[in-house]
Amino acid sequence: MEKLISPSILSADFTQLGREIQAVEKAGADWIHIDVMDGHFVPPITVGPMIVKAAKKVTSLPLDVHLMVETPDQHLDAFIEAGSHYLTVHAEVCRHLQRTLTYIRQNGCKAGVSLNPSTPLSSLNHILQDVDMVLIMSVNPGYGGQEFIPHTLHKIRDLHRILSSSDHTILLEVDGGVKIDNIGELARAGADVFVAGSAIFGSKDYAKTISLMRGEIGSALKNPLID
Repeated sequence: MEKLISPSILSADFTQLGREIQAVEKAGADWIHIDVMDGHFVPPITVGPMIVKAAKKVTSLPLDVHLMVETPDQHLDAFIEAGSHYLTVHAEVCRHLQRTLTYIRQNGCKAGVSLNPSTPLSSLNHILQDVDMVLIMSVNPGYGGQEFIPHTLHKIRDLHRILSSSDHTILLEVDGGVKIDNIGELARAGADVFVAGSAIFGSKDYAKTISLMRGEIGSALKNPLID
C-alpha cells in the first residue's frame, strides 16, 4: 500500500495559508491535514469549515479533516459541504459512533475514527466495517510540536494486524510527534498515512524534508517488522 504524507496546517503560517498549502503540495505532499479544535474536547480553538472551503480553492490534494470537537454530529454537514475528503471523528465523544460514521460515508466523504493515546483498540470493535481510516493519536491532542509517546508504537503494530484481516482497505494514520527520525519506524509498524506539522512547516525546505521522510520510509520497508 502506498505511504502518504499529510502535512498539518496547524503549524503553517496562517498569514500566508494559501501559499503554505500550495508550497507543501509542490514539495510533494499527498494530503492536507486540517485540525479542527473547539476549546472543549481539547483546550485550543482553531479553524472551522471556512478554512476547509478556502483550502479546497488553492489545492487539488485531498483534504484530511480531523474533528477534535465534543459534538461532531452538529458539524458534519458543514465540513462535508466545505469539501472534506476524509472526515475523522473521535471515538471518545461519539455516543452513536456507527451512526456517525455511516452518515459521513452516505454523504460522500471517507469516514475516519480517531483514538487518543489512552483509548484502547477495543473501542473499534464492531465498527471497522464502517470506517475507511483509523487515526492513532501518538500525542495527547490539542497542541502541535509535542513529542511522540513511545508506547503508541505498540498500539500501531497491534492495529495493523487487526486491519490486515479486514475485508476492505482501511488506512492507518498516525498523528503526533511524527518526524524524520521516527517516520521509518512508524512505517515499519504498519502506518500508512503520516501527519506531520512542525516537522514540515517548521523546516526551511519543505521539499527536502518530505523527500527525507520518504527516504526513511523506503529504507524501513526494506526490512521486515521484528517484534
